[in-house]
Amino acid sequence: MILSMIFWGASWINIKVLSNYINQYEVIFLRMGISVLTMIPILIYLKLDFKINIKTTILILFASFILILYSIFFYLGVKNGTAGLGGALVTTLIPINTFVLIALLSKRVISLKHSFALILGAFGVLTMLNIWEFNINDIFSIQNIYFLLASALWPILTIISSKAIKINPLIFTFYVYLISSIIVYLFFVDFTVFEKSYNSNYIFWINILALSVLATTIATSVYFVGVEKLGTKEVTSFIFLVPSSALILSAIFLNEKISFNTVFGTLCTIVAIYILNDLKIKILKRY
Repeated sequence: MILSMIFWGASWINIKVLSNYINQYEVIFLRMGISVLTMIPILIYLKLDFKINIKTTILILFASFILILYSIFFYLGVKNGTAGLGGALVTTLIPINTFVLIALLSKRVISLKHSFALILGAFGVLTMLNIWEFNINDIFSIQNIYFLLASALWPILTIISSKAIKINPLIFTFYVYLISSIIVYLFFVDFTVFEKSYNSNYIFWINILALSVLATTIATSVYFVGVEKLGTKEVTSFIFLVPSSALILSAIFLNEKISFNTVFGTLCTIVAIYILNDLKIKILKRY
């Protein structure tokens, strides 16, 4: 689980590097396509059923559309900004946005404790956006807008996925990746992507394989298996490693400077997420 969260954090660095080689649609196609191919033996080994009904198919189509949009904003935000800020901002804002969206849809009354957590989370996000410097150009920079859009789309994807109750989450994810790669290839990618890939150096291949195999196939599979073995709350606690690993790895591999505002804002949002999810730190049993 720890390695999987580090892989997720590293995906922001992978995208930053890949933005120097291929565009957002080509990244989506290669990432999802390679992930689909590498997920097949895992799904067969786990003996999961590939059958889906009409309702699930509709949910997969909607989820694929949202995932494509999310991936585009993910790519454009990192390309125009920094991987560290994106990894910290988006991964901490997603759980907060998810909580708010679910509360609104379910007409749930937000308690005083959770209200405090939301205020703290908002303070952390605004700090990461450098709002206290009162520089409009920095606050509403194009990369920040892309990051905020990405963080708003993922909760929608989460809710859509939660409606698919008659299918294994790994199978649902497999089909979403498959449909996403097909849609992007048919409408936005041409054969030059294969030529670009073939002529690229080892740096490109290290990052595309790390992004698709490590951060997508392996990390996603481990996450869902972890939820089944350890429970949702225990596994969710590991997600706190994603923003910190994104910041640290971006400083190591991309020489990005980690500002005080980013670190302090990240800590505030992590505390907010902790309160919102009522997480309890436990000693994990070995399996």
